[in-house]
Amino acid sequence: MKQIGIIISIIALSLLYSCDSLDLYPEDYYAIGNFWKNAAQVNGNMLSLHSDLRGTNQALYFLGEARGGTQLLYVGPTGQSITNSTPIKDNTFTKDNSGISNWYNYYPCIMRVNHFITEVENGCAFLSQSERGYFLGQAYGIRAYYYFMLYRTYGGVPIVEKARVLEGVTSVEELYTPRSTPKQTLDFIKSDISKSEQYFASDFSSTTTALWSNAATLMLKAEVHLWSAKVSDGDQNPANTDLQTAKSALNQLIGKFNLLPKFSDIFEYTNKENKETIFAIHFREGESTNFASEFTYNIMIVNSFYGRNDKLMGDTLTIKSTGQNFNAFKFELFESYDAEDSRRDATFLDYYLKNSAGIEIAKGTVLRKFLGLINASGNRIYATDFPVFRYAETLLMMAEVENKLGNDPSPYINEIRKRAYGVNYNAVLHAYSNKDFATNELAILHERDKEFVFEGKRWFDVRRMQDASGKALVFSPAASYGSTLPVLNPTTEAYKVLWPVDVNTITNDPTIEQTPGY
Repeated sequence: MKQIGIIISIIALSLLYSCDSLDLYPEDYYAIGNFWKNAAQVNGNMLSLHSDLRGTNQALYFLGEARGGTQLLYVGPTGQSITNSTPIKDNTFTKDNSGISNWYNYYPCIMRVNHFITEVENGCAFLSQSERGYFLGQAYGIRAYYYFMLYRTYGGVPIVEKARVLEGVTSVEELYTPRSTPKQTLDFIKSDISKSEQYFASDFSSTTTALWSNAATLMLKAEVHLWSAKVSDGDQNPANTDLQTAKSALNQLIGKFNLLPKFSDIFEYTNKENKETIFAIHFREGESTNFASEFTYNIMIVNSFYGRNDKLMGDTLTIKSTGQNFNAFKFELFESYDAEDSRRDATFLDYYLKNSAGIEIAKGTVLRKFLGLINASGNRIYATDFPVFRYAETLLMMAEVENKLGNDPSPYINEIRKRAYGVNYNAVLHAYSNKDFATNELAILHERDKEFVFEGKRWFDVRRMQDASGKALVFSPAASYGSTLPVLNPTTEAYKVLWPVDVNTITNDPTIEQTPGY
């Protein structure tokens, strides 16, 4: 059985505190009886919680981007099948075909955070007050992040805040956990964020972007309250203070980070820990890699397709691979960039195929971001860190907050555009001027679309952002690429803004109710 209770039982009893995460990881294994004896052991446990974050990294793409309308479906320009087209990318979910299962396996990760919080709050007397605050600030922030991912995906979800098996619960029935309401879930997330803030005590001294920090908590706080201000779900309705709370959190970050002068430098393997990154999932050669390889080309493109200069393309990006799974972004997204926008060619490599008469018969793009490095053995290693939060999003979230408040968002949009166009920036041609709410909202969305390709943002963006009537842009054709239809039909598919719970989870836990509409 795979219900939450049994998963928690198995994971808790096996104590998967593996030390295969960051390069700072201690190699010692600490069993349950002696794991909480000194600060080094607590730190090792915290690093294992970050290892869990890395283990769920693909959720950012699958839950936060894949179904947002920028992906190719079914077959790519090379004739290769596109993976995960159905039911995720084409939004054809049913209760019997949910695309993912078991809450994307977030609850084992949450269980380990719960256990950490219990041990550090109620024991570990050897920790100083600042050490305790540092560790618990991270733990509460990470738990809030997990629940916010679940909330945006399912709405109300089961709230589990104790590692109950380790506290003497042995009955499967006692481990069943029904879904909380959307408001209860979001209130719990907000409460965890407040606890994280209190424990961090406004400490901005973090020396690495690979560990959760006070700045990461503030970014999450801003995003949670911006979502809360704009998205209604069941018994959850916007609060009057949500926008000001989001703005206050962002204001604490303005000026503490910087946009890098060159967009492509953000994603260079040799430029980890850069001044734009606030929090990132850590990858390193010999340790763990990201999955950007699924968005590059395979052998079918080499010496078969042409660049925009009409020259035959070889292994242009030194991929050195035949490829496995294949994903691709719509060419219309590539075409939405101006030629002078440096983000276009830092994000995509475009390719073309013409017939013997010189008529174009196929065109496409592959990802240039997140390609990692060529190692000493000459192999491509996809070990670029994956930014969860970076300063460009601080600015664009502030633009969105100001727009919703009825203020001018253009100064924040133009900070992003100035970096994007660099020496080609022309205020007459490229600067954005304040307009009505709906026009501003689309301008912010399109800026985010260009800025955050493959960073897990697009689906969440069209769910949260709005047209003039307050309806989510997921229902607006104006937010679509390569189609006159919206991502979801507002008449027949409105319920699909949330995912169904897979049948096995519901079968194995009789207290779990299916998502409305399925």
